[in-house]
Amino acid sequence: MPDRAAIVTGASRGIGLALAETLAAEGYDLTISARKPDTLEAVAERLRGSGRAVEAVAANLADAEAVTEIVARHRARFGRLDVLVNNAGVGVGATATDHQAKNVDLQLAVNVRAIVLLYRESIEMLRAAGAEHGNAVVVNLASLAGKSPQPWLSVYSATKAAVVAYTGAMNKELNAHGVKSVALCPGFVDTDMSEFVKGSIPAEEMLTTGDIAEALRFVLRLSRHCVVPEIVFQRVGEAI
Repeated sequence: MPDRAAIVTGASRGIGLALAETLAAEGYDLTISARKPDTLEAVAERLRGSGRAVEAVAANLADAEAVTEIVARHRARFGRLDVLVNNAGVGVGATATDHQAKNVDLQLAVNVRAIVLLYRESIEMLRAAGAEHGNAVVVNLASLAGKSPQPWLSVYSATKAAVVAYTGAMNKELNAHGVKSVALCPGFVDTDMSEFVKGSIPAEEMLTTGDIAEALRFVLRLSRHCVVPEIVFQRVGEAI
């Protein structure tokens, strides 16, 4: 059994990749997940090159059974879970008159339901780690849109507000067991998920994945008696 182990969803690119690399650098063995097997395996090989053991599980988090498989594979490989990073997410923009049920359901399934199910499947291992060292951590990727809901991204905003609320509820439920949760709420980050807005916000003026990774390092270093329930990331001059 390793000294520390973590799960990162949506780990093949962008923020998830940066967080997985950070955890590997901090000495965590990893289970990483994303939808595309080839891209995911390439990332897994990179992380293994840093000396970490890595389990790669290709999965679509809109599928509840896939969520169960990620945690089961992690448990079988590593036997413990100290950090869970719920990063996978999807956004589909539409006006109120143009919402399609399949796109609403997809965002609810990936952005909210998957997080709920990942907690459920992981809770035994998280509590065991919390009992051992008092600092089991769950990182939930929310969004600035969850704090300042936006038109066209209304359903996405609603799901990210739900992530913030669920994070708060989990702190009340699990802090006594040594399990702490934090919602990360960034504005636009320079990743491919923000391509649609780069015509009005230049990439060089966006947040970086390194900004989010530094927040993870900060959270990992907190004492067992300190919980930070959310971190909001804004671009300089941006108001919410």
